[in-house]
Amino acid sequence: MNNHFILKNIRLETGFDYQNNEVIGTQTALFCIEIADGKIHSIKPNNPSADAIDGRNLLMLPAFRDMHIHIDKTLYGLPWQAKSANRRTVKDMIAYEQQIIPELLKTSTERAEKLIELTQSYGTAGARTHFNVDPTSGLTSLQHLEKALANKKKSYDAELVAFPQHGIYYTKSADLMKEAAKLDIDFIGGLDPFSIDGSIERPMDFIVQLALDHNKGIDIHLHEGGESGIKTIEYLIAKANENPVLQGKTFVSHSFALGHLDHKSTVSIARRLAEAKVGIVSSIPFTGTIMPIPVLLANGVDVLIGNDNVQDHWSTFGSGSMLQKANLAAQLYGYETEFELSRILRLATRNILPLNDQGQQQWPKVGDIADMVLIDASCSAEAVSRISKVKSLIHHGNIVY
Repeated sequence: MNNHFILKNIRLETGFDYQNNEVIGTQTALFCIEIADGKIHSIKPNNPSADAIDGRNLLMLPAFRDMHIHIDKTLYGLPWQAKSANRRTVKDMIAYEQQIIPELLKTSTERAEKLIELTQSYGTAGARTHFNVDPTSGLTSLQHLEKALANKKKSYDAELVAFPQHGIYYTKSADLMKEAAKLDIDFIGGLDPFSIDGSIERPMDFIVQLALDHNKGIDIHLHEGGESGIKTIEYLIAKANENPVLQGKTFVSHSFALGHLDHKSTVSIARRLAEAKVGIVSSIPFTGTIMPIPVLLANGVDVLIGNDNVQDHWSTFGSGSMLQKANLAAQLYGYETEFELSRILRLATRNILPLNDQGQQQWPKVGDIADMVLIDASCSAEAVSRISKVKSLIHHGNIVY
């Protein structure tokens, strides 16, 4: 991999076209982009005759980020297997995992690498990945995941979440979580405190204190709907307000309970989430729950998106494509205009967009980390609408492919 090079014939977005105050198109132009020491060194007018790598008029966009995925456990790389109808609840899945984890761990490093490569082929340069912490696997899932990430360290990076998939007390994982918290990880995770561990306060207090003691963030899984789901979200909001050090690095993944509130209640809790700087991470599910992502975004909530399960024993679906996730969101919420499609790209890029809402270029800039994709599209809106093909990925100045 060459860390100093020039790309020519690179298409960048430069502004919006307007008609009667409506955005009807996106302006672009061709440039030469110089990459050095993992950053963008210069952005110059295009020189087709330059001695440089030919970008072939492809559109450059920020590299994609998968903000909720389980790289440590995937069936990708194994023979095809759909989800069984006999396992419907989280506790059903816990029992099943206890049976299959010992065998899956034998090849988990290799399959994790294959899954990373799959996501890279769709333009993803990094992820927030959860890893199992449970009595069946101990910390082996983390150890195998770390090997896979070490083998990909020049082309991929990850935030790590210690995830008690089998409950903290339901399967006596508290001591393992304490061990994990001492390691080089980023977040303390959790799982459905009321339905799995029988209490909101006890497991949530454990998670919060562990995060405070070890200077970690929090990212819990919350599938619970109804009163217990809302109370858990409110409990975490209160803890973030009590401990400002947790603000900006506390997240609730899934949060399905938010999908069943009336509009007024949704706006109210969205404002409280934003004020406490507690983010929501969603996989944009279709199984009967439509998450209120537009309302959350409109009220300033930090909304992140991930693939979650990519072809594993939890879900038959999951392509690994973050651009597809942005496309699904656009379809779900009726984002069809040039402006709306260009904005929803933020779900794939962790909120980095080439143009701001006023059509001013804000990415890329000299000095930015050289994380970008080259994509066969004329603009962001087309890329989202057509799930355009990613032709190349550059991560920290390294040409991944």
